[in-house]
Amino acid sequence: MAALGRFSQMLLRSSLTQTRRQLSAAAAAHGEQSAKTWKILTFVVALPGVAVCMLNVYLKEQQHTHEQPEFIPYSHLRIRSKRFPWGDGNKTLFHNPHVNALPDGYEE
Repeated sequence: MAALGRFSQMLLRSSLTQTRRQLSAAAAAHGEQSAKTWKILTFVVALPGVAVCMLNVYLKEQQHTHEQPEFIPYSHLRIRSKRFPWGDGNKTLFHNPHVNALPDGYEE
């Protein structure tokens, strides 16, 4: 009886070990196929999608007009309580004369 128990445990261990080996081999094959699928999707879907979006932005920007809005001297904007420590003291560090107005209006 004890011999039958040992024999059944030996068979059970060997079958479980072999099943695990087969499952891990199948998982590796599935991983390779999955990686191949995502690589193909990247080149066929994602990169052309990014290219179309870039083209859309470029074409929209070409149609866009670059006009300065009318300057309205609001009292709560562009307050200078002390001078900036660079340049003439009136312009911010990243001042852009085409976009940023000074307290008395745009530079021209």
